Amino acid sequence: MSTLVKRAPFFPAFFDDFFSKDFFDWNDKTFTGLGNTLPSVNLKETDNDYLVEMAVPGMAKEDFKIELHNSILSVRAEKKKEKEEKDEKGNYLRREFRYESFSRAFTLPENIADDKVDASYKDGILRVTILKKTPVKTENPKAIEVK
Repeated sequence: MSTLVKRAPFFPAFFDDFFSKDFFDWNDKTFTGLGNTLPSVNLKETDNDYLVEMAVPGMAKEDFKIELHNSILSVRAEKKKEKEEKDEKGNYLRREFRYESFSRAFTLPENIADDKVDASYKDGILRVTILKKTPVKTENPKAIEVK
């Protein structure tokens, strides 16, 4: 059974949320308690590449901006949505807008191939694949005669 909470008219509802939420809970890494979210990320290393997977449903390919600079992979996304209803005179009956954005950065090892990065977005999952540099094979040491 739920209880009703009576609010005093001189205290806005903001104060109820402010004192009931733990703003210093650092275990909430997605910041959902503050009304913001960061996408969940899977990082995977194989023999040939690194794979970054992010769960970002509801976005489009055009919403993403991905950059690789000085071994730092930056993934940003921004989405704006507006909905409005007007009467016959052109006055607003209702107007709503929504704005979503996030930014994540990952420091990668130095063994990446900067020019071999691939990104794809399907079924709400963004996948960024960064190939590793092929290791330079060293031959057996060659003896040099001193003359």
